[in-house]
Parts: sequence; C-alpha cells; structure tokens
Amino acid sequence: MDNAKILVVDDDKEIAAAIEKMLMLEGYTVIKAYDGLKALDMLVENDVQLILLDVMMPKLDGLSATLKIRENKNIPIIILSAKSEDSDKILGLSMGADDYITKPFNSAELIARVKSQLRRYMYLGDMSAKDNNTQITVGGLCLCKDSKRIILDGEAIKLTAKEYKILELLMTNAGMVFSAEKIYELVWEEAAYSVENTVMVHIRRIREKIEINPKEPKYLKVVWGIGYKIEKF
Repeated sequence: MDNAKILVVDDDKEIAAAIEKMLMLEGYTVIKAYDGLKALDMLVENDVQLILLDVMMPKLDGLSATLKIRENKNIPIIILSAKSEDSDKILGLSMGADDYITKPFNSAELIARVKSQLRRYMYLGDMSAKDNNTQITVGGLCLCKDSKRIILDGEAIKLTAKEYKILELLMTNAGMVFSAEKIYELVWEEAAYSVENTVMVHIRRIREKIEINPKEPKYLKVVWGIGYKIEKF
C-alpha cells in the first residue's frame, strides 16, 4: 500500500502542498488538482487508488465531483470540509464518499484514515476477483471460508474456533435471527440445555473484537427475547 497513488484535490494550494508532504513521508505517490474538473481529467490520465477531495472548489465542487466519479469508479473518496455539521457529513457520505474529515485536521488522523481506506479497498479489490462462494461480506466485515479468517475494514481479526463458527453461521444468514439454543446446536453440534450464558459470553467476545462500540453494535445485534443476528447491509 505504500506505493499507492493518491489524488489530492483542494483549491487552497498551501493545504494541498501540506497534505502532499504528509502523504509522501508515508511513501505514497501524490498528484494534485485545484478544482473538480481538473480532478476528473487526472483520473482519466492516472491509475489512482484514493482521492482526498475538498468540498468548496471552483468550476466543480467536491460533492458534484464525487457524484461524477461514482458513475464509473469505486475508488475510496475522503471528503475534506470546513463544515462540521452532521447534516453536511451525511450529505457527503450519501453522495458516495467513503469518509469525511473536518478541517482543520490532525495529520495522524488523516494518515490513519487514508491507510484504513486503502487497506479496505485493496483487500476487497483482491477478493472481488475470487469466487464469491469462498467469502461472505457484510458492510466492512469479510469472512474468508478458505482461510478461516475474519477481516474487518482490511484488518485481520483473531477469533477462537467457536467464535468463528458463530460468526460464519450469522453472516451466512445475515438478517436472520437465531436463538441461543439454535446457535448452540449448530455450532457445538450437541443438544442445547441451559446454554444461554455460554452463547452470550461468546457473543460478547465477538462484539468486543468486531465492534467499534460493543454497547452500540453495528453488526452483531440482539433481538430481545428472541436471539441474535448479523445486521443485513
């Protein structure tokens, strides 16, 4: 990933130069554009793996440029904006951006988000060439049946054998609710008697590994009084 080519688009040339310096120190190749129209031209001329895109620009603003890019490319786009309202972030993400960073930003945060998006894009790009039957993808969560691995946003997650089997069951049937008893019967392959606590402990451990905030899970949900499910995206 350190040889990835990144397009930085910002009409403030000082900001563009500062971002270029940060990225080059990490080993990335950087090209720059100062308006949305030039950015579109550069995408035609260059093989780019990620775009950092300002919102307020002449000729073609960042959100309009995002819509144009999304017509035929799935390159990760990180929006850069001085606007910090949730509504502005939601608008950017709904138009096809992958992430949103508010100016002024911390250089460490910018680099971390760039690396996260590149990991995810390059990993999923490799996976898309494989037989879909060998992997299950739910949002940023990927289960690789061949290697028995779980990948979250490009990062490998370490699970025990039982945790993997539970996640495989739920991801294979995303959106379907399984009772603790049914999970136990299918994963442990034995009759279920008073197994709620056993399953609950395993669910909690899985959440701690795959959720940013286990108390407000994005993927692994409890359906109270019924059981557990992986949210369908």
